[in-house]
Amino acid sequence: MLIRQEIEERERKFLSRYAALSSKTRGREHPEKEDDFRTAFQRDRDKIIHCKAFRRLKHKTQVFISPVEDHYRTRLTHTLEVAQIARTLARALSLNEDLTEAIALAHDLGHTPFGHAGEYVLDDILKENYGRRFLHNEQSVRVVEVLEKEGKGLNLCWEVIDGIRNHTPDDPPPATLEGQLVRLADRIAYLRHDIEDAIRAGVLTERQLPRKHMRVLGKNILDRIVTDIIHHSREKPKIAMSKAVQTAIDGLYDFMYKNVYINPSAKQEESKVPELLRQLFRYYHYHADFQKGLDEEDQLQHTVDFIAGMTDRYAISKFQELFVPDEWRAKR
Repeated sequence: MLIRQEIEERERKFLSRYAALSSKTRGREHPEKEDDFRTAFQRDRDKIIHCKAFRRLKHKTQVFISPVEDHYRTRLTHTLEVAQIARTLARALSLNEDLTEAIALAHDLGHTPFGHAGEYVLDDILKENYGRRFLHNEQSVRVVEVLEKEGKGLNLCWEVIDGIRNHTPDDPPPATLEGQLVRLADRIAYLRHDIEDAIRAGVLTERQLPRKHMRVLGKNILDRIVTDIIHHSREKPKIAMSKAVQTAIDGLYDFMYKNVYINPSAKQEESKVPELLRQLFRYYHYHADFQKGLDEEDQLQHTVDFIAGMTDRYAISKFQELFVPDEWRAKR
C-alpha cells in the first residue's frame, strides 16, 4: 500500500466525523496525478510554502509600517502564528491539520504592501475610477489560481481555496471546520501579537489594557482562548467559544481599534501611503512599456496585480527611483 493511502486510512479512522478528509476532497480545477507519499492537502501546503508570494510576505507590513527593529511582526510572521494556532486547534479537535495549515499559510498571499492601509488605497482607486473593489482575500485567491507559476496558478484543492476566500469576518463562513478554524485563528493571532507589538513600540502600556476583559482572558491570552474553543467545540459540527470569552475578545478588539489601529502615533507613517501608491499606480497603469502586448481590458488588472504584489521596501524603492530626484554630479 502506498504511504499516501496509509495516511488517508488513518484519517478515516482517527479524525472527527466532522473533519474534511483528503481522500474526499472536491478536487482541483485541473486533475493531477496523485503523489505516492503526500495527501492532496499536504501537497497544497507544500506548493504554498514554495511559491513566490509566500516569500514576499516577509517584507510586507502587519501593523507598523517598515519598522527598523527586527522584532516587530511582519505579514509572514503573522501568517506563521496563524498556522500554529490553527494547527493546535485542529489537532485537539481531531480535524485535518494539513488542510488547516494550507489555508492558514495562504490566507494573506494577496495582501498589499503597507498592510490594510495599502489595501484601502487600492480599493479607493478602483471604486473612484473603475467601479470595482479590491479585497485582499479575493486577491489571495487570484494569486493561487492565476498569478503563481507564471500564470498557471498552484491548482489547489477546492477546500483550500474556499478557506482562503472566506477567511475574513465579512465573508460567509468557510465550508469546512478547518477553514472556520483559520478564520478564528487569524483574529486571535493579530489580537495577541498586536498588543505585544504596541507595548514594545510604546504605543500602549499593560496598565492601559481594559481590566474587565483582561480578567477574563488572563495574562496568557492565547492559552485562555484556545482552551475555551477546544472545550466548546469538541465533537460538534461548529467552532464555538463561551460567551464570556467572546465578549472579552470583542471588547479587547474595540480597545485596540481605538488605541492602536487608528492611533496617530502608531499610524503616523500611514498618511504617506496613499500618495505613494497612487503615484505608482498612475505611473504603471499608463506606462506603455509596462502594458506592452496587453489588450486594453487586461491592463487594469495587470496594474492591480503588480501593485498588490509589491513588498513595502520594493514600493518605496520604486517610488524613490521614479519620483525622487537623484543628486546631480558633473561628468568627469
